[in-house]
Amino acid sequence: MFIEINRLNKQYLDKTGKPTEVLKEINLEIDKGEFVSILGPSGCGKSTLLSIVAGLTDSTSGEVLVDGNPIKKPGKDRGMVFQQAALFPWLNVRDNVTFPLKKEMSKKEARAQAAKYLHMVQLGNYQDHYPHELSGGMQQRVAIARALSMNPEILLMDEPFGALDEQTRSRLHHQLETIWMETKKTVLFVTHSISESIKLSDRIIVMGTRPGTILADIKVNLPRPRDAHKEEMVKIEEHIMSFLKKEIDKVISEELAYEHSS
Repeated sequence: MFIEINRLNKQYLDKTGKPTEVLKEINLEIDKGEFVSILGPSGCGKSTLLSIVAGLTDSTSGEVLVDGNPIKKPGKDRGMVFQQAALFPWLNVRDNVTFPLKKEMSKKEARAQAAKYLHMVQLGNYQDHYPHELSGGMQQRVAIARALSMNPEILLMDEPFGALDEQTRSRLHHQLETIWMETKKTVLFVTHSISESIKLSDRIIVMGTRPGTILADIKVNLPRPRDAHKEEMVKIEEHIMSFLKKEIDKVISEELAYEHSS
């Protein structure tokens, strides 16, 4: 098994020093080359789980193994794409992509690597542009190219299309699927969108509200591209909603109770 998450728990201390459980007994195995989405209501710990796999956040207990090696810190084997592109505004597109490559290869090699992945995300003609000259979707494609340029074995994506309009998201879904099929990277993808997870994933991990636990592990056995299988996608969406409805109701009840008490 390529990625193993064993009995993972995460707690934070609130302002009073009281521990708050964010993740509870997470157990998950992911094969090399799989595209796995993590889906669940707000506050269920999806992004925290991804951050722990990235090595950016420590777990309270449990372990994450990649190819049998425990994860304690960020590494070259894992590339991260956040919801916001987080580009350097003073650098052009090419230099944003080559920035993390400076210590890894020569300037000529880094430029060639950047050009390769910028062409892959269909931004080969925008290498001299600056972030403010690009749309939100184009900026996110630069961020994906930057992550891919490090040639990580694992691509970690934290709601990368969450801030984009539906039309742009749809185009980027197609591009990401094409890139994944070309590179066969292992992808761990956090999303709030059920349809997005069905469209992109081999498996969907459905999480319950805080403390985050795994409610279901659903395989998506549909041919790609999936837009031609609308009826089957609707059935999978209804199946996922059967798990999520109670969790979403719980979140709403907790929020209403908090508002009433404050």
